[in-house]
Amino acid sequence: MPTETPAARSAGILLHPTSLPGPFGIGDLGPAAYAWVDVLAQAKQTWWQILPLGPTGYGDSPYQCFSAFAGNPYLVSPQYLVEDGLVDPADCTGPAFPPDRVDYGPVINFKNQLLARAWAQFQQGRGAALKPAFEKFVVDEASWLDDFALFMAVKDGHQGRSWQEWPARLRQADFLKQTRLDFAKSIGLHQFRQFLFFRQWQRVKSYANEHGIRIIGDIPIFVSGDSADVWANPHLFALDRERRPTAVAGVPPDYFSATGQLWGNPLYDWKALEKAGFAWWIARFRAALKTVDVVRLDHFRGFESYWEIPAGSDTAIGGRWVPAPGKKLLETLQKALGGLPIIAEDLGIITPAVDALRRGFDLPGMRILQFAFGDQPSNRYLPHNYDVNTVVYTGSHDNDTTWGWYRTTLEHERDHVRRYLARDGSDVAWDFLRLAWSSIAQYAIAPLQDILNLGSEARMNFPGKPQGNWAWRCQANQLNPWILDRLAEMTEMYGRGKMRAST
Repeated sequence: MPTETPAARSAGILLHPTSLPGPFGIGDLGPAAYAWVDVLAQAKQTWWQILPLGPTGYGDSPYQCFSAFAGNPYLVSPQYLVEDGLVDPADCTGPAFPPDRVDYGPVINFKNQLLARAWAQFQQGRGAALKPAFEKFVVDEASWLDDFALFMAVKDGHQGRSWQEWPARLRQADFLKQTRLDFAKSIGLHQFRQFLFFRQWQRVKSYANEHGIRIIGDIPIFVSGDSADVWANPHLFALDRERRPTAVAGVPPDYFSATGQLWGNPLYDWKALEKAGFAWWIARFRAALKTVDVVRLDHFRGFESYWEIPAGSDTAIGGRWVPAPGKKLLETLQKALGGLPIIAEDLGIITPAVDALRRGFDLPGMRILQFAFGDQPSNRYLPHNYDVNTVVYTGSHDNDTTWGWYRTTLEHERDHVRRYLARDGSDVAWDFLRLAWSSIAQYAIAPLQDILNLGSEARMNFPGKPQGNWAWRCQANQLNPWILDRLAEMTEMYGRGKMRAST
């Protein structure tokens, strides 16, 4: 943890590392990450919020990862591989990547080739100074790394197909023993990729903490069905004898979709998890809190009750609410972790029971300003209805940018915005920033796209759209000093820019 704690009021910016500028087709943990921390400090911010850091799979979504514990190797900086002596500058020459968006196919091919070369040359003696640290990492992280590296090696051997399609997918003992022998080189590669990611990320995090910036991470409630977590721990999930889901996750019809959202993730066997003392969840939180300072617990309402959809359904409409042991889980986590550094993502259908669960553990909830308008004065997203223990956002990664939302929303909502703010809507993104920053909410966060006044072209994700998301990237020249000065002034004006020493 950092040596300073946030003041009673603080502010920050949401920007996933993939959106950082840089020459290699995707934001990474190289010089641009450190420059970004400097930007946050210059703008008097306290928080850098990111999305899940895991290795992305289906649709390139950080919410559908191959592991709840591993990191995303596509974020590894080629420049720092050169500094470590693992590759040459010529090895880092890739195709002509677009600077304003991530073209994931070419980027993944480039990064995979580069990391494979780094591993091959490491085995030949290059980067020898890293060898003790790598060997220690493999031992220290064996509880998840062994299964993950084996899982990825076998997946590579089956052309990336889901483990449900592998000929020997049920982890028989003889299969595991022989597979570890057959895929030893590939297993080593995946261990090394993880070592490089966590080494580079921990350096970025340390730099951020040293400069008074704390990081908010993200723990999705569910894990991908095609993950090392489900493959290695089938007894913790609601699967049949063939290890196929009996039901899947999602949410009923909501703001984003008239037919609900069919996420498709396997559901937990909560009885089995509870019987094991929630050990898997404790390990998951401990791993996350090595990489970030606070976690946003995604879909918090699912810890009180979750939407169970029969496997094979075409939409989420036919699901039902099923109780979950959220209170027992949070009590166990609080005891094991010595506290709960959690933001509860309590959006969507929030019942009194869900709200009581959050309040019972004194967790800050979330409010999105884009959800506030066009309704009654009692709308929970309007700032005059906030509690202090709240994180207010202009929008999130799932929303359109504020400019994009304002231009496309209904006229009665735009009218409500103008009357509520006593503004004409010509600078609506910054009007929302001022509304968030001036509110009584203890924490205020905005996506960088809103600070840059960008439209729908900069949207990060469109829920329900399976492809083409998570691609937006910031350009270095967009971070004009006058924008940072404007944000710093607003942050200090509303008492969000001060830090106090911890006691």
